[in-house]
Amino acid sequence: MPWPQPYNPLGSALLSTLVAALPVVLLLGALASHRVQAHWAALLGLGSAVVIAITMSGMPAVAAFAAAVLGAAYGLFPIGWILINVLFLYRLAVDHGAFSALREHIADITADRRLQLVLVAFSLGAFFEGAAGFGTPVAITSALLVGLGFGALESAVLSLLANTAPVAFGALGTPIIALGSVTGLDVHALSATVGQLLPPFSLIVPFWLVAAYCGVRRMLAVWPALLVAGVAFAVPQYLVSTYHGPWLVDIVAAICSMGALAAFLKMWTPSDTAEEAAIRHEAAVAAGTPHHAPASPAIDIVKAWMPWLVLAIFVFAWGVPAVKNTLNAVSAPVFQMPALHNAVERTPPVVAAVKPEAAIFTLNWLSATGTAILLAGLAAGLAMGAGRRGIASAYADALRRARIPLLTIAAMFGVGYVMRYAGLDAILGLAFARTGRAYPYFGTMLGWLGVALTGSDTSSNVLFGSLQVLTATQVGVSTLLMAAANSAGGVMGKMIDAQSIVVAGAATGFVGHEGLILRRIFWHSLALASLVGLWVLILAN
Repeated sequence: MPWPQPYNPLGSALLSTLVAALPVVLLLGALASHRVQAHWAALLGLGSAVVIAITMSGMPAVAAFAAAVLGAAYGLFPIGWILINVLFLYRLAVDHGAFSALREHIADITADRRLQLVLVAFSLGAFFEGAAGFGTPVAITSALLVGLGFGALESAVLSLLANTAPVAFGALGTPIIALGSVTGLDVHALSATVGQLLPPFSLIVPFWLVAAYCGVRRMLAVWPALLVAGVAFAVPQYLVSTYHGPWLVDIVAAICSMGALAAFLKMWTPSDTAEEAAIRHEAAVAAGTPHHAPASPAIDIVKAWMPWLVLAIFVFAWGVPAVKNTLNAVSAPVFQMPALHNAVERTPPVVAAVKPEAAIFTLNWLSATGTAILLAGLAAGLAMGAGRRGIASAYADALRRARIPLLTIAAMFGVGYVMRYAGLDAILGLAFARTGRAYPYFGTMLGWLGVALTGSDTSSNVLFGSLQVLTATQVGVSTLLMAAANSAGGVMGKMIDAQSIVVAGAATGFVGHEGLILRRIFWHSLALASLVGLWVLILAN
C-alpha cells in the first residue's frame, strides 16, 4: 500500500519546517566550516535526511534507503559521468598544447583578464549550458579559466557566478519543458514569461561577475564591453524565448554575445590598459608563470579551439531530440527502484490530487551528455596526436582526480532524493507558501531553494511547479508568472548547489576546499536571488 507524505508530521508547522531543514543546514554548515571535508559533509547530510525521513515523517525505512540509492545513482550518472569526461578532455588539452595555444589566442583577442573572464565564463559557458546543462558549463569554463592563468579558487567561484542567467533555458530548454509538463501550462507561454523575467539579469551578470573578480573601480573601466556582452545576450534571449520557444535560447544568445564582444574588442580598448598590464605582470611574477606573447599563426588558433569545437559539435548533436531519441532506442534500459517506485504519494496541497511518485532510473549511457564528451575527447585526442597511450594516461588521471568528488556528488544527490520522496522538500515549500501578499518574492526564493537542494532547475521545476500554481491561485497572483518565477529564481540557486560546487572544485584541482568556495559564492547567490524576487514582486503588483 502506498505511503502518503505528511506535511505537518509534528503537529506544528514551524517545528516540522525546522526539522525538515536540518539535513540542509547540517550539509551546508559542515561544508562552510574549515573542519569537515565535502564528502563527509555530504554523508552527514545524507544520514540525517534518512533518519528524519524515517523517524519524523514515518517513511518506511526500506523506501528511505531506496531513495538514497536512487539519488546516488543519478549523481554518478549522468552528473559524475560528465565530470570524468570533462576532466579527461581537459587533461588531453593541457598535455598536448591546446591550452597554451588557447591562452595565446584569447590574449590575441584581448589581454585583459576582465574581458577574458566574460568571454569564457559568461558567453562560452552559456553556450554549453544551452547545449548540455547538468554541470557541463561549470566543469568546462572553470578548467578553461585555470588554463588561462586564473587561480583555482577564483576560477571555481567565478564560473559558478557566471552560470546563472542561462540556466532556465539549459539543455535545449529542458527546465521549461519539464515545468510545462508538471503544471499543464503552455510551454511557449512559460518560455515567453521567463524570457521577460531574466534579460535584466543577463545584462547585470557580466558587470557583477567582473566586480566580484576585481572590484567596482576596475569593473567600471570596462563597462562598454560588459554592456555589449550583456545586451548581445539579453536581447536574443528575450526575442528567441518569446517568439520561438525555449529550445535554442541560450545557444543563439551565447553565439551573439561571443561574436559581438569579440568584434567590439577589435575597435575598443579599456582606458586603464597600462594599469591592467602592470597588475597582470605582478600577478605573473608572484605566481612564477612565464610571459606568453600572443601568437598569430593560424595553426595555433586551430590548436587552441579544436578540442572545444569538437566538444561543441558532439554535445550539440547529442542534444538534438532526433539524435537523442535514436540513441535511446538503441540502448536506454529503464529500472524501477524496488520498494520506492509508486510506493510514495504526493498529496494536497502540494498537488491538486493524490499522485504516486515514480522512481525510475534510466541508464541512457549512449545518449548521455557524458558520452558525447567522451567521444569528443577521443576524437580531439587523436587529432592532437595523443595516441593510445596518451589517451589512456589522460583518462586514468581523470579517474584519479574524480574519485572523491564522485563520492561527494553521489551522497549529495542522495540527500536531495531522500528529502524529495520523504516530503521534506514540500514541507519547506509550504513554509514559503504561507507568506501571503509577499508570496511572489518568497515563491521566487522557493525556486532558488529548490535548485540549491537538487542541483537542477529542471528538478526544482518538477518538485515545486505544481505547488507554485496552486499557491498562486489561492493568493490571487498570475499562475504563469509564479511558475516562471520558480525557474527564474532557481537560476540563482545554481551557483550554491553542492554538486556544482564539487564539480567546480574537481575541475580546478581545488578538491577539499569546497567550503571555501561556498563561503565565497553564497552571498552573491542570495543577493541576486533576492533581486529576482523583488522583480517578480513588482511585476505581480
